[in-house]
Amino acid sequence: MNIIETQNLTKIYGNFTAVSKLNLHIRKGSVYGFLGPNGAGKSTTMKMFLGLTNPTAGNFHIDGKTYPANRVSILKEIGSFIESPAFYGNLTGEENLDIIRKILGLHKSCVDEALQLVGLTEFRKRLAKKYSLGMKQRLGLAGALIGKPPILILDEPTNGLDPVGIHEIRTLIRSLPQRYDCTVLVSSHLLSEVELMADDIGILNHGRLLFEGTLDDLKKSAQAAGFPTDNLEDTFLAMIDEDNHKRGSAI
Repeated sequence: MNIIETQNLTKIYGNFTAVSKLNLHIRKGSVYGFLGPNGAGKSTTMKMFLGLTNPTAGNFHIDGKTYPANRVSILKEIGSFIESPAFYGNLTGEENLDIIRKILGLHKSCVDEALQLVGLTEFRKRLAKKYSLGMKQRLGLAGALIGKPPILILDEPTNGLDPVGIHEIRTLIRSLPQRYDCTVLVSSHLLSEVELMADDIGILNHGRLLFEGTLDDLKKSAQAAGFPTDNLEDTFLAMIDEDNHKRGSAI
């Protein structure tokens, strides 16, 4: 069963098409890795799901609900982390999460749970402006996880983390569907990390979907096309390169 589906989803800004006739199928209870170069349309797609920008054409369904008719009920089911999360610098990490908790009408224990999940419990009383970049990323992730929403939309959640932090967050994301019966849509430029945590992947370039399916499906498809299959990064780069070449784009 697909929990998120798009039908020819399109976003155009002036003369620029950011997302073009996108048809995604995100299975319930999966980790879906959303890949593409900078400017491919990943963040724009995620922003449409969150009602931060409206589609120019096409539509999407989330958990059987259609946008924009069910916008509010859709948003109640989603925890999100988009770009660099913003915080109140003069409040502690704990206080920042407590604001989110109150808006969502959740129990106080949800803040403790979220802090523990992302490894910030010992820094809960530190002012957010004194957090390192990596700690801010963790705090943003805690804000997305608070209340255990059934759908998580995470845009580059490991930005600014050291290798140990990246491993911890990847392990956490990988475990979430089983622990909380949720679905995770995660974008990342760290292809090796996506390879280790995603059940399915979608590859986007210039707003168009080049591939969607499991990693095994991708290997078979790449092999048939004569692309390298040793690792996801090589396959990805070959696909993007061929697509750019077809478009006559310079890399």
